[in-house]
Amino acid sequence: MASTAALLIALSLLVASATNGGVQAQPIVPAVISFGDSTIDVGNNNYLPGAVFKANYAPYGENFRRREATGRFSDGKIVTDITAETLGFENYAPPYLSPHATGKNLLIGANFASAASSYYDDTAAMYDAITLTQQLKYYKEYQSKLAAVAGRAKARAILSDALYVVSTGTGDFLQNYYHNASLARRYNVDRYCNLLVGIFSNFANELYSLGVRRIGVTSMPPLGCLPASIRLYGKGSSACVARLNRDAETFNGKLNATVKALKKGHADLKIAIFDIYKPLRDLAEAPAARGFLNARGTCCRTGTARTRVYLCNPTAAGTCRNASSYVFFDGVHPSEAANVFIAESMVDTGIELVT
Repeated sequence: MASTAALLIALSLLVASATNGGVQAQPIVPAVISFGDSTIDVGNNNYLPGAVFKANYAPYGENFRRREATGRFSDGKIVTDITAETLGFENYAPPYLSPHATGKNLLIGANFASAASSYYDDTAAMYDAITLTQQLKYYKEYQSKLAAVAGRAKARAILSDALYVVSTGTGDFLQNYYHNASLARRYNVDRYCNLLVGIFSNFANELYSLGVRRIGVTSMPPLGCLPASIRLYGKGSSACVARLNRDAETFNGKLNATVKALKKGHADLKIAIFDIYKPLRDLAEAPAARGFLNARGTCCRTGTARTRVYLCNPTAAGTCRNASSYVFFDGVHPSEAANVFIAESMVDTGIELVT
């Protein structure tokens, strides 16, 4: 498998410019723009007083820059951080709600993701997260701000050539469907997945109408292999919960068909699925084969309240000795080491989108 560093070198050569007899690498795309949930939230929820899910406390960020809890749900880098580095960026696009999302910082993109957000706006609203609908409104606002900084022509070029990442949907099941009897009565799993992928299709078409031409959307992860899921729905077993994984597979099949339809409908749209289901399931089911020691426990201690089953418990001191030996840092989010593995598994898809 190609390493992230090797991919960076290979891709950089595609856009390198000769200067003074040497080679100066440039980022492969001008900006990275992200929508979604806690998988790619880099701190927006820190600026939402009512948000239920936040990662602005230790031990989150213990292996990040300056050992700082920025709002990322991991001990260190998340997948979009690694992707940005792979593409040649030295800095990460800021959370849109932060005071850093201004001026020249906007030139490399923006992050609109919010922990507990989802495809279905009702899910996000339950946890005071930024709905996907609101994230799109923020993006339109960002377009205007970028034009003010870069000028309309340059802003248009940045926006059309940028890489857009959409990563959400886990909360639609874990934080809503599985414990919402009313919702489950209205929709069986098949119809619920149709609802969610329909929302994504509308979202992607709206982005396209706004000039977006490169979209990477993540698949649903193996829901039944997340430590919180095993704890809540595993009935005492330590194995992945097969029913939940089947639900994720149902969604992923429908997402695949939707992406094919979007490609057919827009000849100039580059859109692809970043498959996180297979690499994360591989890690969860055979961690030792990939250098991990633990795929069932969590590096940080979680608790019993509705958020603490999923997140690190700030009142329980201590973490594992080596986060890189754990697949999961908390009840649902991978460690930085696992994120690196996942990012490297998406190399071919990334090349498809940016070349």
